[in-house]
Amino acid sequence: MLHTIIKENAYQDSVVLMLLTNKISTIAGVNRVSIMMGTPANKDIFGSSGLRTEELEKASANDMAIVVDTDDASILDEILTEVDAFLASQATKESSNETETARTWDKAMKLDSDANMALISIPGTYAASEADRALDEGLHAFIFSDNVPIEEELRLKQKAHEKGLLVMGPDCGTGIVNGVPMAFTNVVKPGNIGIVGASGTGIQEVSTIIDRLGGGVTNAIGTGGRDLSETVGGITMLDAIAALDKQADTDVIVVISKPPAKAIRDKVLALLRTISKPAVTIFLGEKPTYHEENLYHAYTLEETARIAVQLAKGQEVTATQTTIDVPNISFTPEQKHLKGYYSGGTLASEAAMLIADALALKEGLIKQDGYILKTEGHEVIDLGDDIYTQGKPHPMIDPEKRIAFIRDAANDPETAVILLDVVLGYGSHEDMAGQLAPAIKEVIAKAKEAGREIAVIGTVCGTLQDPQDYNEQRQTLEAAGVIVKDSNNEAVRTGLELVGHKVQDNDKNIQKVGSETTAPVLNASDAMLDLLAKQPRVINVGLKSFAEAITETGGRVVQFDWRPVAGGDAKLQKVLQFLNSYRAETADVK
Repeated sequence: MLHTIIKENAYQDSVVLMLLTNKISTIAGVNRVSIMMGTPANKDIFGSSGLRTEELEKASANDMAIVVDTDDASILDEILTEVDAFLASQATKESSNETETARTWDKAMKLDSDANMALISIPGTYAASEADRALDEGLHAFIFSDNVPIEEELRLKQKAHEKGLLVMGPDCGTGIVNGVPMAFTNVVKPGNIGIVGASGTGIQEVSTIIDRLGGGVTNAIGTGGRDLSETVGGITMLDAIAALDKQADTDVIVVISKPPAKAIRDKVLALLRTISKPAVTIFLGEKPTYHEENLYHAYTLEETARIAVQLAKGQEVTATQTTIDVPNISFTPEQKHLKGYYSGGTLASEAAMLIADALALKEGLIKQDGYILKTEGHEVIDLGDDIYTQGKPHPMIDPEKRIAFIRDAANDPETAVILLDVVLGYGSHEDMAGQLAPAIKEVIAKAKEAGREIAVIGTVCGTLQDPQDYNEQRQTLEAAGVIVKDSNNEAVRTGLELVGHKVQDNDKNIQKVGSETTAPVLNASDAMLDLLAKQPRVINVGLKSFAEAITETGGRVVQFDWRPVAGGDAKLQKVLQFLNSYRAETADVK
């Protein structure tokens, strides 16, 4: 039976509510529970999971809605006690934090008149209007929020470009600004390599390998995954490349992207052919056959990092040969399939690309229901896809969905290899390896009882400086029976060779390539160069955990204690925004 509890005017950010949902779900007698703010979008999510009730309709965007499926109504009091205790602990944690807090933009800008960036992580319905205000205040915008219409993304990026500002995102999960991490980011040593990436875990994998190879990063500018689409046109990517080319501390530029629109890819390459610094590109899904003078083309994220470090150290660029130490595992004749369950979308895409390459697959590379590849018994899933995260924690935070997939795969007598990632850094689980280890031990033991061996192969995306202990995470996985490799590329190739397949690498020589696309003429603004040269001063609009990471690494932050205005009515908010802009313009004229 469904029971609904509405806590009026009790706004909490989504991460807090996801953690609270996890906690309440462990109470004996709770069949299912979902805790979210009462926004229209969240009510739809309640509905899609069969938890929408009449009482829920009364909730506003500022009200916390708790819907519990239980056969024992007597536990509702226990649930309320646990909810109140959890929220009280959060309030105590916040009160002990020395970060200054504002409830309005005017107050936030008074608290730090030198702020130069807004980090926005509120529900996507409201993100564009806050980004608009940030741009009007002269701030660059880092938009972690997703579900922002692409038309709004284009409008915001055009506006930012005209103002000489950068819009990173929407759906931008990772960034490093002069050593300060933004959102889900690893702690990477400083150096002379600048990164621009239309992919979050792509930036993470490349930057952490750079770090472990002895290199370092000046800045890593996330663009959001749609920036290189035909609609958006690569506005942020192109502006960021122009800025890094002029930024004094950057000697090498790395460009990372999931499959881009061809016309935009060509425009990016045309610009890279005109800059003064050497560059490395990876467009996932493309298998380059050549390099160019001062412009190198990589196939895997690991190769991208290795070339970048060679260039940064002034070394000759040499071919990246991945030598695989194939473990001694015996499969039954039926065991021939690889299954990949990833928390990182780009890591999943790289795995699918390598598998499709080695198996010469013509079909099966898809983007549906979280699957990146599904064919002939092989499958690779991005568990960070919206279908798995609506109203639920991201798999970098919560292992529940991945554990379920691992168990299902291990029960399939045709599964030979299970691939997985553990992504460290700010925002990620403090001990994801420890969360996954018991289930991995269990499935390996069950397979052995059934007369089979299963190879679980994983990689830890992280650095020795990350909040989690990199070596300890590796050791925990190894103790559980995981074959741990140094990169996703190496892990996937190991799995492939175990089932009798191999990725063939291209030998790449320097070629002179003519360009049919005219390079755009871009000038990096003083505001862009200032952002990349100094530690950022941030107005953090949304998740409070992001503010903690900024202050811990030397950045300055004001916490914007955001609440939906106008009762959460997005249309009315736009009217209010227009009126505020009109008043500001009128005041300027006077």
